[in-house]
Amino acid sequence: MGLLEKIRCPADVRALGPEELPDLAAEIREFLVDAVSRTGGHIGPNLGVVELTIALHRVFESPRDRLLFDTGHQAYVHKLLTGRQEGFRLLRQRGGLSGYPSRAESEHDIIENSHASTALSYADGLAKANALRGTDGKVVALVGDGALTGGMAWEALNNIAAGEKRPVVIVVNDNGRSYSPTIGGFASHLAQLRLDPGYENAMGIVKRVMPRAPVAGSAVYEALHALKKGLKDAFTPQAMFEDLGLKYVGPIDGHDVHLLEEALRSARDFGAPVIVHCVTKKGCGYRPAESNAEDCFHGPGAFDPATGTTLAGASTSWTEVFGTEMVRLGAERSDLVAITAAMLHPTGLARFADAYPDRVFDVGIAEQHAATSAAGLAVGGLHPVVAMYATFLNRAFDQVLMDVALHRLPVTFVLDRAGVTGSDGPSHNGMWDLSILQVVPGLRIAAPRDAGRLRQLMREAVAVDDGPTVVRFPKGSVGADTEAIDRMGEMDVLLRKPGLSRVAGGPEDVLIVAVGAMAGPCVEAASLVAAHGLGVTVVDPRWAKPLDTELLGAARRHRLVATVEDNGRVGGVGDAVARMLRDAEITTPVVTFGLPQTFLDHAKREEILGDAGLTPQGIAQEITRLVHGPMTATDDGRSASLHA
Repeated sequence: MGLLEKIRCPADVRALGPEELPDLAAEIREFLVDAVSRTGGHIGPNLGVVELTIALHRVFESPRDRLLFDTGHQAYVHKLLTGRQEGFRLLRQRGGLSGYPSRAESEHDIIENSHASTALSYADGLAKANALRGTDGKVVALVGDGALTGGMAWEALNNIAAGEKRPVVIVVNDNGRSYSPTIGGFASHLAQLRLDPGYENAMGIVKRVMPRAPVAGSAVYEALHALKKGLKDAFTPQAMFEDLGLKYVGPIDGHDVHLLEEALRSARDFGAPVIVHCVTKKGCGYRPAESNAEDCFHGPGAFDPATGTTLAGASTSWTEVFGTEMVRLGAERSDLVAITAAMLHPTGLARFADAYPDRVFDVGIAEQHAATSAAGLAVGGLHPVVAMYATFLNRAFDQVLMDVALHRLPVTFVLDRAGVTGSDGPSHNGMWDLSILQVVPGLRIAAPRDAGRLRQLMREAVAVDDGPTVVRFPKGSVGADTEAIDRMGEMDVLLRKPGLSRVAGGPEDVLIVAVGAMAGPCVEAASLVAAHGLGVTVVDPRWAKPLDTELLGAARRHRLVATVEDNGRVGGVGDAVARMLRDAEITTPVVTFGLPQTFLDHAKREEILGDAGLTPQGIAQEITRLVHGPMTATDDGRSASLHA
């Protein structure tokens, strides 16, 4: 039996001898590569924190000591060392482990942290709670993968530094290759020196006594102080942390468990906030990850563990369509610029950056700054395209509202991974944007149904010069185009089938308003509905905000309006359609299909859509039931009475 198989809790890690730790690290890497190659996941970041996580669990006693991960995708090793090896068989799949810390999985997971730059604020609050309640235990935040580029992290650091007597250990996982390697032993020695209470006391005595001495005494003190600061500035590239009032340790070799344990023990026992700077190598120990220039295998899908070659079949993604169109638009418009929040490749902007390197700005994991910086670019006469995952726009809502929309600025926000993303769990489903953006005055939202419409709507969006626009699309392969058979105002008519029993001049049965990527399932659902003899029309609004007023006349001509969107049902397009009809005093009932307003567990996209009834069969079955049977309000408010 290997060492990893014997680990059921952190106490088992602490019981190992120092000589066993290299073997444990090797077993963990072998396990991770084998497991993640089957399911996909964040392999690169976790290969880089193997020794660091081992050291954390040997120095601190989880869960009495609170270990916080920022971001949580670097917590796979933590999961292994807290007894969750078996769950990796279904990592990020239904019934298996979450790809992030999960409070439902283990008492060792304190926060479910998958949006970056927040752990230090949690740590500040936990340290204050410990002080007020007299609770024993340390607070440790492992911060890495760019989390310190987020402004919220620095707000937290400012507050942590103010609490001199509230101990917080901040471990900076520096895998950005920004700093030269250092000799671990010397770095460890400096750490011991600066954290030695005797050293601090001695400096305090010197500071108190020397100024009372003759002039020479003050000069000696200043010289000593200058020497101390000079050594720190020379050997610690993050001296700015100490300028904030935070004790700084490092850089430490993040792959030397012995040095890590020494530094972490010193930080643990210091009794005040400490930053431990660890230099790690993303993808460490797995050659395909180490040699991957793009992102060191940050989060691949399933891959061949022997070669690192992806196992996914060839297909065109929504992201690729957007990226290609951006390059075309860039060639046509010299005023077009792009902004990314540390996700150049994932959001498809890499090609644009290659073609126009001076017109791309990576602001780090700082979505709020991205939005307001875009506002500044727009004021300066440019048209910025801000590309980010839909879930991350939540963080920049105030800036979209008050810094962009209030000024009626031409900024285009491109939201990748809108709707259900699935495997990354509740924090990453982009199911909020159609709701939260409905309240922004003057903002327009485009929801393309296919690649052709994505290219078309991107051009329409960047042509808008009197306010912000949004273009949203889902994760994954884009599929074949669904062509329109007619136009209704600015809306596309995708299907029109008259009912078999329609009375001459009377209304048709059902109008389906298909939003974005739900157009395909809606067309299929409409064919199933028509097979029951019902008349059905499917329209794609293209622009989900503002809605085309032609929708009013269409609603009058039907007995039921059904809206279908891969967004939360509360406040989404369905609610906007119902409100539009109410304001026009149109009494046609509206039934809204969408995602339940809850945090959805990780699973495949199709599984989540199936659970929500957002399949052709689910949509058709519900519509047919509502038209043929008596309609009464359900618990979720979906149905209303239908008057023939």
